[in-house]
Amino acid sequence: MNTPNISLEFTPNPNTLKYVLEETILEKGPANFATRESATKSPLATRLFEVLGVAGVMIGRNFVTITKGSDGDWESLNRGVMDVMKDHLGKGLPVVDADYVAAHDAAASASAGGGIEDKIREILDREIRPAVAMDGGDITFDRFEAGVVYLQMQGSCSGCPSSTATLKQGIETRLKSAIPEIQEVVSV
Repeated sequence: MNTPNISLEFTPNPNTLKYVLEETILEKGPANFATRESATKSPLATRLFEVLGVAGVMIGRNFVTITKGSDGDWESLNRGVMDVMKDHLGKGLPVVDADYVAAHDAAASASAGGGIEDKIREILDREIRPAVAMDGGDITFDRFEAGVVYLQMQGSCSGCPSSTATLKQGIETRLKSAIPEIQEVVSV
């Protein structure tokens, strides 16, 4: 068994912690699981939800963001999450199953929209998502309708007190400056 090196980082969201690894654990993603029931296609997330207090799991390329619910305390939760991650990843067990990867690939192919949507995705992927990932979160494109960009906040961005400011002052400002057709950016 090869025990992974995991470091803990605090995020701007007081209800999340980011566990950073020195290795890639998910080639394509992120994989966001807001409930225990949604985690069926991720063996790692399923195990993490068994830790008392875990209310959400987001798996990124080389990190896992844990959202704490009302149960348990941070110290016990952290210890449990570290134990699960070291055991699971140390044994080389899958992070997500093949069905999840296939569904993610199919969704990515189907979402090729064209024009404005491509420009939005490019700015998100090149500029915004890498910065947000540093804080243990992610922002994904949902749709563009009638001048409004709909984005989904995930990981530490979901429910973060500063996410509204980031969305309006940062992301909306950047997208509007690059794409005049955009009137507003909202979270779904």
